[in-house]
Order: sequence, then structure tokens, then C-alpha cells
Amino acid sequence: MLSANARREEIYHLAVTTGLASVEELSARFEVTASTIRRDLALLNSQGKLARTYGGAMALGAHPEASLRQRTGEAFEQKHAIARWAASVIQPGENILLDAGSTAGALAHELRGSGPLFVTTPGINTLQELADCEGIEVDCLGGRLRGVSQSFVGPLAEAALERMSFDRVFLGADAVTAEDGICEADHAQTRLKELMARRGRAVYVLADSSKLGLRPFHAWARLALPWTLVTDDGADPGQVQKFRDAGVQVEVAAV
Repeated sequence: MLSANARREEIYHLAVTTGLASVEELSARFEVTASTIRRDLALLNSQGKLARTYGGAMALGAHPEASLRQRTGEAFEQKHAIARWAASVIQPGENILLDAGSTAGALAHELRGSGPLFVTTPGINTLQELADCEGIEVDCLGGRLRGVSQSFVGPLAEAALERMSFDRVFLGADAVTAEDGICEADHAQTRLKELMARRGRAVYVLADSSKLGLRPFHAWARLALPWTLVTDDGADPGQVQKFRDAGVQVEVAAV
């Protein structure tokens, strides 16, 4: 059996040559447990060698950003548990800013029939979910359309935000860390998320447990305290504690 260092070196070369490696495949290949592989991937990620993904890892820059359609089917139960928790804190008559993305889409679905509410969003999926809801007034935060994320970004959206304020802001994330905030594939998205966070009295980041502590891309949105991370009960306790140690409030939704 390979030593731990040799195994990690092999994992790194596999990811570089194939672009993507799954925990299941690596566990079978090296005849070790899935938890051992996850620790290997976490170490390689912390060393800047690999980017963590849902269920595995990839070589940095070797894999494209997943489309909204692809992401909607991932961690489905976890995202909807997070969405139910988020919906439970929203009060009638509040003015909320709802991000684009699959978890935001799940929250939009939970809000159907819960008016009166005022919702502003840059996401096409969230707009479609709420468009025909009685009692919910919806504003589109328009701008340049990013096809892969089905969301609006850019100077027009940023300028509009400067004239708005919200009771609550709900942000999605490709990944999130206690040290650097929200990780995304595109700098225009991280710029918009930073501005969105500044416009809310209360700020929530909705991120399922597979996204905690990962660094799959190189664009970051840094969030000023206070803000709240809402994740699911599959989250690693060590990761949760890192956020709490950094002063972030953490809420855990039961799946």
C-alpha cells in the first residue's frame, strides 16, 4: 500500500491528467476509506494544488463552471432544507434581496403563497418562480446576462443596488470559507454579491455542507460582519467551528 504522501501525489497527477477525480473512484483505486480520500483532497486543496468539488476534486482551471441546470439537481434535499429555514425568518411585508442560483431558487419556491412581500432578484429562475405569485411584488435587478448562471451582473445592476436597501439579503455561493467569504467563478458575480451584502440589515449566505471550506475558483466576495451562514446538518463540525471562530453566526437546517 502506498504511503499517504505517495497516495496524495498520485491523486494530484490523476486530477491533472483527467481533469476530475471522484471520492468514490479514488477510494476504490487506492483501497482506502472515503473519509481518508476526503482528508487527502482537503489537504491538497489547502496547498493550492486541487479545487474541491461536490463529491471529489478537479485540477485548478481544468473544469468549467457548472450550469444552473446542473447545479439544481445537486444536494437537492440539503438545499431545500436550507430554503425552508430561510423562509421561516422572513416576516410579512419585508423587503428582501434574493440572489440567483439553485439554492435561491429553492427559497423562491418556499416563498410562494407567503405574501405580502417585496422581492428584488438578479436571477431568472427566481423571477420565474415568483412571477405569478399573488401578494409578492417582484423587481428584477437587470444588467448583463450570464448564461451559465442565468443571472444578471455588471454596472447596471450595481448602479441600481446603490439606490436600494433591504430588510434581509440572501446570497448563494459556489463555495464559502471562513477566511475569505464567498467563492465564485466570475469576478462580476463576486462584485455584485459584495454590493448586495452592503444593502441589507441582515445578510444570510445559503450554502449546503458540500460547499464549506472549498476553493474551486479564484474570485471572492468578502463580507463584513455580521452575517449568517445557513447550512445543513451534514456539515463537518470542524468547518462549522471555523466560521463561528471567525465571528460568523451559523444556523444548521435539519434535512
